[in-house]
Amino acid sequence: MKRRHFLQASLASAISIPAFALDANNPYRKNIGIQLYTLRNEIKNDVAGTIKAVAEAGYQQVEPYGFPNADEMIAAAKENGLAVNSSHFAWESVTDPDKEGVPPFAKILDDAGEAGLTHLVVPYVHGHNRKDLDGYRLLAERMNKAAGEAKKAGIQLSYHNHAFEFEPMDGGTCGYDIFIEEFVPEMQFEVDVFWVQLGGKNPSELIRSLKGRVSQLHLKDLQKGTKVPNFGGLPKEAFKELGNGMIPMEPIIEAAADAGVAHCHVEQDQSPDPLASIQQSMTYLESL
Repeated sequence: MKRRHFLQASLASAISIPAFALDANNPYRKNIGIQLYTLRNEIKNDVAGTIKAVAEAGYQQVEPYGFPNADEMIAAAKENGLAVNSSHFAWESVTDPDKEGVPPFAKILDDAGEAGLTHLVVPYVHGHNRKDLDGYRLLAERMNKAAGEAKKAGIQLSYHNHAFEFEPMDGGTCGYDIFIEEFVPEMQFEVDVFWVQLGGKNPSELIRSLKGRVSQLHLKDLQKGTKVPNFGGLPKEAFKELGNGMIPMEPIIEAAADAGVAHCHVEQDQSPDPLASIQQSMTYLESL
């Protein structure tokens, strides 16, 4: 089946979707992005065709992964008229800068500037970096330092959460509490609402509490009936298209506007059919 026909079929077969109270000029709806990790398997096989399908599905920007090794994704995005403002990158250049083989963060900043990026995101931290609250404090210190360097280069550095940062540690304090307390103004957050919900927090409330400190959002939905908090593993089917799970997206996007968020990206870590999933999420966002 040709890709265009495939996308049209996906749209036609989408489930009945409730009204989404966003007007056509909503800045997030007009400029909605996709985190390309969603399509990592498709990208391995066909970068150009996959990015073209993203554009045909109605997305306006992409957020690559693995920068600085993301040249093909970035080039294909630009060829299809998609903006590339942000990328996840080789984060150990910030969290483990002395590790052998890790590229210098200064070089990553140079490459990001050449690629026209305005945002870089630390997408993860290894378990050995977060064994205790002191580990989180050291991470905050290193990210703060890198954020200052990034700002000089005209780039916003942010941290992307999972659920483990919300697990209570000493005295009930969690790692995310440390980041909130210790991040300098130059270091911001990319809030993934799925993992916030899984960690037992309310995404809209968290975003509003961090007004002025959240640069971007990841929008994804969590299977109805999932028990939270959950700091461990999840089945693949727990990851759902927008509007097909337990997380209300409209108040999250309203909170994003109140908090000064720059960009929103759809992401779905697991799907048996990622191209159909990103179309279904887009259809949900476009519904009135």
